[in-house]
Amino acid sequence: MERRLHVVIIGGGFGGLEAARRLAKAPVNITLVDRRNHHLFQPLLYQVATAALNASDVAYPIRAVLSKQKNARVLLGEALAINVASRRVVLDDGAVDYDYLIVATGATHSYFGKDWGHLAPGLKSIEDALEIRRRVFLAYEAAERESDPAAQRAWLTFAVVGGGPTGVELAGALGEIGLTTLAHDFRSIDPTQVRVLLFEGQDRVLGAYPPKLSEAAKRSLEKRHVEVRLNTMVTAIDDRGVSVKAGDREERIDARTVLWAAGVQASPLAVSLGTARDRAGRVEVNPDLSLPGHPEVFVIGDLAKMQNADGSPVPGVAQGALQGGRHVAKLITAEVKGRAASPRPAFRYHDKGNMATIGRASAVVSTKRFALHGLVAWLMWWAVHIMFLVGFRNRVFVMLSWAWSWLTFTRGARLITGSVGELPAVKTIGSDGAVSMPVSTPALSLGGDGKPTAPPPM
Repeated sequence: MERRLHVVIIGGGFGGLEAARRLAKAPVNITLVDRRNHHLFQPLLYQVATAALNASDVAYPIRAVLSKQKNARVLLGEALAINVASRRVVLDDGAVDYDYLIVATGATHSYFGKDWGHLAPGLKSIEDALEIRRRVFLAYEAAERESDPAAQRAWLTFAVVGGGPTGVELAGALGEIGLTTLAHDFRSIDPTQVRVLLFEGQDRVLGAYPPKLSEAAKRSLEKRHVEVRLNTMVTAIDDRGVSVKAGDREERIDARTVLWAAGVQASPLAVSLGTARDRAGRVEVNPDLSLPGHPEVFVIGDLAKMQNADGSPVPGVAQGALQGGRHVAKLITAEVKGRAASPRPAFRYHDKGNMATIGRASAVVSTKRFALHGLVAWLMWWAVHIMFLVGFRNRVFVMLSWAWSWLTFTRGARLITGSVGELPAVKTIGSDGAVSMPVSTPALSLGGDGKPTAPPPM
């Protein structure tokens, strides 16, 4: 019996998963390797970070997606390196040999050489989203305990770095959390006085969109108490705030929560491929998305520097990865069936437009035929994202969550997980309900019965 060729796919994101599914009827064996057991719908990840959705609403087990595809298996593991000479993928606990390889490991955060990752988390994974959610809602809790007005103001100030779709969506949601979600939940602070700053180094937000949509997005953000600072560069970040520079003017802003949406860097796995890469670490591929000198290796999605026929770059969006996965799967299927064209057809990206949401009933949609903003654009954004979610359950749960949020102005996933860290000293609240300044007292201790015991007399 003739040996079936082995296709190894690294990464279970949009591109890798699409390639695996499109190879379902090809006479090959497929191994998909990912360090997570789930496919993540990244376009809605910011809604997990801002408590509009639960993590399980935007993730789906990779094994469940491929469970009925008999020629596919899934390995939970991390690819550390690729030896293209021996056609082997080195894992953290072994190795996998391949006949064809599809590398779709995506991108990670880029802080442009600065050590700011622990100070300003980005948004690429479930863990990132939960950390951002923790910081956002802890900020309000800390402000509620704070007695110093200036410190209280710093806790209620949020800085978002980067005016692309992720930054715009995060900033808009942060404004709505204070203005509507938490408006009546606190007693010592007024959440509607939330201050959100969005810093963008260029002259407009959403630079890939038409100028009129950029301006519409800016107006919509400002309605949500977002201060949009254009032509502004962040020069320093610490645990108390940010320093920015606009022209010759430098400014220090106290903001206890800083979020990063300014840059991406290709997955470090690209280094082991031993070929040319651009400044962002993306692999320079052939027109058919194969690795130069290695036609059996393909690189797709955010890891690849993909270009259109006119030389313009393919945007780093889900559609680029999906279409790349389909293209590569089609090439491999044709070759293993003996129907390959020579030379291989080049990848052609079909631009289906871009969309971003600013908040409740506000979004922008840009296609070759039209540009929309407002409620109609938001409804289109809503429908498209529901359609592309993986899993029937996820679609139903997200629809119900959004409908409930629309009717009640609430966010149902306001959970603070992980360590709360060090919060300001609690105010002293008398029996008459009056609040006084915090006093220095020993911390309460728990007795053997689990009940708090009073501190000793001073």
